[in-house]
Amino acid sequence: MPDPSLLLPMLALLLAIGAFAGIIAGLLGVGGGLILVPAYLYAFETLGHGGPALMRVCLATSLATIIVTSLRSVHAHHGKGAVDLGILRQWGPWIALGAVAGTLAASGLRSGVLQAIFGTVGVAVGLYMAFGKASWRLGERMPRGAARGATGIGMGFLSVLMGIGGGTFGVPLMSLFNVPIHRAVATAAGFGVIIALPSALLFLLTPTDAAPPWTVGSVNLPAFGITIAMTLLTAPLGVRLAHAMDPKPLKRVFAVFIMIVALNMLRKAAGY
Repeated sequence: MPDPSLLLPMLALLLAIGAFAGIIAGLLGVGGGLILVPAYLYAFETLGHGGPALMRVCLATSLATIIVTSLRSVHAHHGKGAVDLGILRQWGPWIALGAVAGTLAASGLRSGVLQAIFGTVGVAVGLYMAFGKASWRLGERMPRGAARGATGIGMGFLSVLMGIGGGTFGVPLMSLFNVPIHRAVATAAGFGVIIALPSALLFLLTPTDAAPPWTVGSVNLPAFGITIAMTLLTAPLGVRLAHAMDPKPLKRVFAVFIMIVALNMLRKAAGY
């Protein structure tokens, strides 16, 4: 049985994490995984949990929450006709294959390696958020053939190793290939479901030693439930804030925040 004295601090930390993730997601349209994974790691370590598999629990729990938030998002976008079903059909199998491969890889990697991957990719994502321009293009249409397969597998694979959904990689990718931004955001929500569903199910079947209390496989159920409840409550607040202020400078501030978090992950991976 878990120590009862840890339950209230755990509850308070998870409530704060879920609330913050929901506001940022609504305000900037950024997937919660970039926030949830390092926040879960901090929360569990603060409560005295550790071990070589703790990062896997953080990734798995983040991906489980993404199933719910992405389904809700893609349903809302589809109702407005914004989801490109053609892109989802063409890219979905490759992304799912990459997600399964990423889950199998993450199940065999220690926390330090996963932290190094999160940190390295997180810095790259932060730099793109800070300096990327909407006018950048790599082509006039999405990649096809072998390029589509390799890119889709890579996207699914890295997303699982980061514990994130489809927006972080999917929106920039589609924008770079001339997909309108609103359609890219809507379609990337579908990518999130394709990434999170098979990976979270596999993580539920992956036992983890010395995990935080009430963890099934690699998914921590209290963190999952509390995060979902809070993000559903606070995301609309973030949306209202987005309409009340210019989100561009805030996005750059968030990019700096992400890079600081990513560099801290790299520090931990290096043992400092």
